[in-house]
Amino acid sequence: MAEKLKVLLILGSIRDGRQGLRVVKFMRRKLEERNFDVTLFDPLEMNFPMVTQPVHFYGPERKKAPKILVENEKYVKEADAYVIVSAEYNHNVPPALTNLLDAFPGSAYSFKPSGLVTYSQGQFGGMRAAMALRAITGELGCLSVSNIFGIPTVQHAFDPEGNPQNSHMESGAKKMLDQLEWMAKAMKNHRDKFGVPS
Repeated sequence: MAEKLKVLLILGSIRDGRQGLRVVKFMRRKLEERNFDVTLFDPLEMNFPMVTQPVHFYGPERKKAPKILVENEKYVKEADAYVIVSAEYNHNVPPALTNLLDAFPGSAYSFKPSGLVTYSQGQFGGMRAAMALRAITGELGCLSVSNIFGIPTVQHAFDPEGNPQNSHMESGAKKMLDQLEWMAKAMKNHRDKFGVPS
């Protein structure tokens, strides 16, 4: 049996009443149905600190680096793909999400794909946040696949357990995950065979 691909599922919002919890529950199920090994990063549940110095600034041996950064860097490095679930705040990415992403070096993310899942309470499904995330993932080296799973009127899209309330949720997730799974397998095969440039 083939080794499971590892995916890091990242939730970006820490606001009260965040709808992202419903989205994450749905996405976790969809990933596990595809036999991904899923690790969730939720900055609120992790009590993730405001990062004044990213982990790689502490040197290669990470001396004096906060334990939370050292322990979680391994999940970023070991992941074969990333799924980023982001709200849209003021037409942009939540600060808790960029704080978390920026805590780790770009080399930890590089040569792996990412999938973007954005949401908003309005009709555009967080697409302005998605465009900002395209630039961020490109700079980190985990370029996003072309299909974005955008969720408009998120407050009506899922029940509290993450069960979809309309057919777009299933089809939208499938389109993005089909691409992500293909790219994750291809890029893992290439990394395993050829390594990565230094």
